[in-house]
Amino acid sequence: MQVLQISWEYPPHIVGGLGRHVADLAPALTDHEVTVTVLTPQLRGGETFERQHNLTICRVAIPPFDTDDFPSFVRHAGRHLEHAAHALFPGGRPELIHVHDWLTAEVGIALKHHWRVPLIATIHATERGRGRGDINGHRSQQINDLEWRLTYEAWRVIVCSHFMAHQIRDYFATPPDKIDVISNGVHIPPQPFATPADWVSFRRRFAADNESLVIFVGRLVYEKGVHVLLEAWPRVLAEVPARLVIAGAGSLLDDLKQRATELGVPVEFLGFISDEDRNRLYAVGDVAVFPSLYEPFGIVALEAFAAGCPVIVSDAGGLAEVVQHELNGLVVPAGDAGALANALLASLHAPAESRLRAARGAALARAYYTWNRIAGEVKAVYDRVWTEWKAGAWGKEIMRRA
Repeated sequence: MQVLQISWEYPPHIVGGLGRHVADLAPALTDHEVTVTVLTPQLRGGETFERQHNLTICRVAIPPFDTDDFPSFVRHAGRHLEHAAHALFPGGRPELIHVHDWLTAEVGIALKHHWRVPLIATIHATERGRGRGDINGHRSQQINDLEWRLTYEAWRVIVCSHFMAHQIRDYFATPPDKIDVISNGVHIPPQPFATPADWVSFRRRFAADNESLVIFVGRLVYEKGVHVLLEAWPRVLAEVPARLVIAGAGSLLDDLKQRATELGVPVEFLGFISDEDRNRLYAVGDVAVFPSLYEPFGIVALEAFAAGCPVIVSDAGGLAEVVQHELNGLVVPAGDAGALANALLASLHAPAESRLRAARGAALARAYYTWNRIAGEVKAVYDRVWTEWKAGAWGKEIMRRA
């Protein structure tokens, strides 16, 4: 089966979980007898073409476009992606098109109708969800409308959590029997330190031996709730010696730095870090905190699980489907700084119990959240759609011509 996946993000262009999802799913699908071509804009370098076992990556250079209107830039880029897609399949077509989020919706829809092949959509997040149920302005309305159109045009819609399935039904009136819930996955990282001395040396870059180390990794945007963590931090410091490290970039970086100064608490902002340094942080951290206000799935919790780091999360969205309170982590109400401070203190005061929960989380990541299982579930969706398409008007017409 030949599938064209279209994604706005793909390494080295990674903004959030979407790019990592596609980068992990695409090669995993090749182990399930799927030939995958990933089409993506070349926004942060990378080779124009990469080919390996049944996987081709095509990065399309996007000419400059003078606008501050991001949806307009996305539309401009989409025209170049569409042209490149035709060049990838001269005189032919893939059997399926699989797009990710609104950013590639118009490209996928146009190719669907040109080639008369089925379109599958994975919705990783929604504009209305990021706005906590609201549409905030013209740009937000444009994105919401594209999301609706994508769910309408898609043969099937894949989401990563039951929370997201409910959102898709509520926001876009998508029929429940059109939605497939398939979780994200995670790779178990190798041991990041060659020796115990390396572990100690790395940890001492952030905290003294008598201090606890608390970590946040993620985008610094409102929905990630980092401001809630900062509000909780003075109470934690009043009871235990600890250091807070925040890794990530985003539009709220300066505001968060200013708030930490106003609160009079020392916080180390690392900016964007590599996956390798992220895994090292998890390996030396006493707890990783993800206090999101909106989280479709929460792959960051899985990454902490995989590295064996204790986690505290909010009950926002998909996080509460991954982390079970007091079994493999602690769960607090979203936006509640007092509850977050209590959970941090409980975890830091009882490190043995915290590490036991972390061990359960690591076991779950190894046993269930594997990309091989996830790719198998996605392949089952492909097979279903392909069978249904062949029985329909488009399929019968094209199969007859073939």
